[in-house]
Amino acid sequence: MEVTEKDVINFLKHRRKPTYFKMFLKKLGIPKSEKKKLRKLLKKLQKKKIIRYEKGKYLLTEWKEEGDLIEGRVEAHPSGYGFLIVGEDVEDLFIPPPQMRYLFDGDIVLAKAVKRRKKDEAKIVKIVQRAVKTVVGIYKKDRTGHYILLADTVIPHRIYISKKEAKKKKLEEGMYVVVEITEYPAPKVRGRGKVVEVLGKTKNTRTVAEIVARKYSLPLKHSEEAVKEAEKLSPVVRITKNRRDLTDQICFTIDPESARDHDDAVAIEKEGNLYRLFVHIADVSYYVKEGSAIDREAFERGNTYYLPEMALHMLPERLAAELCSLRPDEKKYAFTCEMLINRAGKVVDYDIYESVIISKAKLTYDEALRLIVGDPALEKKYPDLVKPLRYMEELAKILMKAKEKRGSIDFDMPESKILFTETGDPYDVVPYERHLAHRIIEEFMIIANETVARFMEEKGYPFIYRTHEEPDLDKVIKFVDLVAGLGYDVSYPEKITPKFIQKIIEKATGTPEENLIRFMALRTMKQAKYTVENIGHFGLASDCYTHFTSPIRRYADINVHRMLKKAIRKKFTKKDMQELPEKLKVIADQCSKMERVADDAERDALEILKLRILASHIGEEFEGVITGVVSFGLFVEIEKYLVEGLIHISTLPDDFRYDEENQRLIGKERIFRLGDKVKVIIERVDEDLKKLDLLLSDDSLKVS
Repeated sequence: MEVTEKDVINFLKHRRKPTYFKMFLKKLGIPKSEKKKLRKLLKKLQKKKIIRYEKGKYLLTEWKEEGDLIEGRVEAHPSGYGFLIVGEDVEDLFIPPPQMRYLFDGDIVLAKAVKRRKKDEAKIVKIVQRAVKTVVGIYKKDRTGHYILLADTVIPHRIYISKKEAKKKKLEEGMYVVVEITEYPAPKVRGRGKVVEVLGKTKNTRTVAEIVARKYSLPLKHSEEAVKEAEKLSPVVRITKNRRDLTDQICFTIDPESARDHDDAVAIEKEGNLYRLFVHIADVSYYVKEGSAIDREAFERGNTYYLPEMALHMLPERLAAELCSLRPDEKKYAFTCEMLINRAGKVVDYDIYESVIISKAKLTYDEALRLIVGDPALEKKYPDLVKPLRYMEELAKILMKAKEKRGSIDFDMPESKILFTETGDPYDVVPYERHLAHRIIEEFMIIANETVARFMEEKGYPFIYRTHEEPDLDKVIKFVDLVAGLGYDVSYPEKITPKFIQKIIEKATGTPEENLIRFMALRTMKQAKYTVENIGHFGLASDCYTHFTSPIRRYADINVHRMLKKAIRKKFTKKDMQELPEKLKVIADQCSKMERVADDAERDALEILKLRILASHIGEEFEGVITGVVSFGLFVEIEKYLVEGLIHISTLPDDFRYDEENQRLIGKERIFRLGDKVKVIIERVDEDLKKLDLLLSDDSLKVS
């Protein structure tokens, strides 16, 4: 009797447990002469019905659906272990180091939960999707062979190449290369790959950007098709019957000094006790048609990626920096949100429409501030902007007060910027100051985002909202415990509200631990995302919010514009009402996902460059604050550079005991706790592994 697919499936359903190949032969009565046929059949079934995993066991894919198997994403930790991230409402599973030797950060896997004394562990059954395919690493050779050390994959894997290839590519130890993985590491199997590009030995700022771009699979250039589409677009701007002519209005842009793409321009008029605010946003959706090559690429990218000395634009250069950018003295298509706002910061009337504008000036944030506080030279240069900017200052302060009253959380974390030499090498880190001019634009963009979101919600049309769920109760309790441990009089909330978090931050304002408490509050929060359901924005204490103001660099905003245009033109059909929610959900999910990628990539690149700067300061002393207390030591953020390093417990000259509940290391003469100020010495910097080893200075070891 010949064994069929149905026989194998029924047998596995009946057994309900993983089965060895030999068991099939025995239980199904298959002669040895038919072994090859059975293997072929099992291989065929692996593509659709069964899973093969450890030591040649087979099981049904549908077990996953019945709850026996869990699908999740691997989150690697530099110490060698990892976690299986299953979902927001499911506790993460611990992945022990032996299994992590074969896994990469971001891999999608199937696993089963295995009971352990302290915490459930994940036993990996199958790798569904690999996160890393082409990656940058360093060429090395030793007695084990020639290999590429993947230095930026959280856990440093080795991908071996042949001696012949190393010779052919003229590789020298220490060279950075791009390697394509052809065989992933597995028990008794080395990871293997082929070198697809040699980047060279010098790791300059540009190389760092390329390394990070390749790590996160960021597109380094636009397709020929998209570029050609952009080149064909007409630069002519016409005032048509569906657009308001605002070309005489005094509006202007306020951006960072280095900005090349200008998304938004603002204008203001005062009417008694009311302010009429105009927020003009570049009308990108006029140029980017749904389904075009430009649109498809923008969807894939999700947003622009800002890496050191390099921006990977969501849109081709001709659009991002030319056609769409609201450059001064040029006629531009815009999408306008006009709002009448009272002294309480409430929008009492509004209008949303398509327009044509001419920006009268391109100000930097510093220039805007100088015009507000008074700078005779600038006032002479921009005489028409002084009064509007002073009105803007008044309105921004009203909006800030209203936002604070409703409980909006101002995390206002310290930021830093890297200074580069003329040749593009990083040499120092300085604080990035956010001042009144930044807040003016921030407040105006927030009120415009809220206004268009409320308009769409009231209409009941399909839409993309920017949402932020309230934090989990257990995380809030941990936050309260940590703040109480720092000596603050706080109690558990009856209800979790933004105002509760805001009040704790206010208590810490002006204290040495202010930044730490802001950071801890931020860590308590869930991540904001894009959704088609309006569930409000916890952090902003807003019941209705979206992203409308940055369509040059965010794909979500382009789609917000498309929906708004449908609404104001009364073009929504019954078919749209049925089909658009699902379509917009796909866009919202993609934009949320790529936003995370952008955040991680930008943070990675900055951290590498900061470590490069610190490599020239080995042996020097710096002030820092303890940001983490763990069983193996103290994490300390160096205040000047805003970069975190580890003081390993083995370097402390005392027998320290870890007090997990109170986040402390307790020694005979000294106790270290979260938020303590300490002085540290740079001991070792590994830029490739992103590791910073610190030593505690003698001063910090003294009993205070």
